[in-house]
Amino acid sequence: MFMRMVYDEKLAQAAYLIGCQRTGEAVVVDPERDVDRYIDLAEKNGLRIVATAETHIHADFISGSRELAERVGAKVYVSDEGDEDWKYAWLDKKEGGGAYEHQLLKDGDSFRIGNIEFLAIHTPGHTPEHIVFLVTDHGARATAPMGLLTGDFLFVGDLGRPDLLETAAGQIGAMEPSARRLFETLKTLDGIPDFVQVWPAHGAGSACGKALGAVPMSTVGYEKRFNPAIKAASSEQAFVDFILAGQPEPPMYFANMKRDNKTGPRVLGRLPSPERVTAADLRSLDPDSVAIVDTRAWDQFRAGHIPGSLSFPLTKSFNTDAGSMVRDTEDIYLVVDPERLEEAIRDLVRIGLDRIKGWCPPDEITTSSGLNTIDEIDVEDAIGLMESRDIGVLDVRRRTEFDEGHLPGALSIAHTRLAGRIDEVPRDTRLLVNCRSGARSARASAYLKRAGWDVINLKGGMLAWEKAAATVER
Repeated sequence: MFMRMVYDEKLAQAAYLIGCQRTGEAVVVDPERDVDRYIDLAEKNGLRIVATAETHIHADFISGSRELAERVGAKVYVSDEGDEDWKYAWLDKKEGGGAYEHQLLKDGDSFRIGNIEFLAIHTPGHTPEHIVFLVTDHGARATAPMGLLTGDFLFVGDLGRPDLLETAAGQIGAMEPSARRLFETLKTLDGIPDFVQVWPAHGAGSACGKALGAVPMSTVGYEKRFNPAIKAASSEQAFVDFILAGQPEPPMYFANMKRDNKTGPRVLGRLPSPERVTAADLRSLDPDSVAIVDTRAWDQFRAGHIPGSLSFPLTKSFNTDAGSMVRDTEDIYLVVDPERLEEAIRDLVRIGLDRIKGWCPPDEITTSSGLNTIDEIDVEDAIGLMESRDIGVLDVRRRTEFDEGHLPGALSIAHTRLAGRIDEVPRDTRLLVNCRSGARSARASAYLKRAGWDVINLKGGMLAWEKAAATVER
């Protein structure tokens, strides 16, 4: 058996290419949308992708299953569990007409790729239709499974969060019943040997859990013994209280991903090829109807940027930042180094932002005229402004961070939810925007400036504030 994890560091997402070397056939489990990576990896290892499988309808990225079905004719294996709200609606909508070759899976169903068997097990809680795949390599004459593709059910050191149907998809009252279903689902692990490897769909940094470990894989036995979320299941209520406490606010784009992955992502065929534009071209655009995404470092951006631009450096949070503040209906223009253009395009299409129309190199912006700036002040100046009562304060950290201590009188809105709560932000005063270190508040400051607010970023954020022993409210 051939197996490779293909990991996206920014989304902390893991897809798996699993192949039977005797027959040369392979399947990709939980693929992202830019599927050329999987096709190339398979070809380099003498395999051809004949199938794609999903553990559930994902919320944090656009699935690549439809793309693989179109590109290489892959057969699609997806869940048929859950109610009518959780059925895949694109399987009969092949480009040009007809249906994709597919198999809907119930609990206990299985399929084979060459000599490798994949047994579907229904594991609701994170989502109603969620399944996992127990993998047995019959080609190696194995009489027991080797691994468990756990999707967003079981992670290293955590479980998939059960609150997203409510906090991301807007199904009010769904989180507690989902948590109770997840508690019942834990009993599934009792029937799986402790030696079976855990192959999860996410690692540390994913918003699909609150405490995912940085180790890529584990075993069922290890997780049953040491996973804090499983250990909290001493009773149903204790588990519910634990699993729902402290979950971070989900990014705004999660609801769009659920919708698109259910109804069917638009087929790309290939990556977008934006045209090269000039700084003058960018200045001629209406920033209210297009998104100018500037990937330069914050200090460069705030010193001078095209009016209406958004500040999203190509760091690990790029996808989350852009997905939270750019609408999927907006045309996108990038300010990006040529050598990182493809990286930015891949990051954006993975979260459904594929209307990428143009790009401009950063040096043209730096030497351009008619640029805007954003103010940034240190703690001492911020204290003076606050004492004069001439400024409001917006804290864009997660609510759990805010509750541990914040600037006096601050309003709490996580930067990943700011676009959905923009009407709560006061317009009748200047705003001091802060976060932990000044990075998230920089993204929020640029977003608010684009929308017409008068903003100042707090340099160094809460870390600098506490270092100066300034007043903290709790």
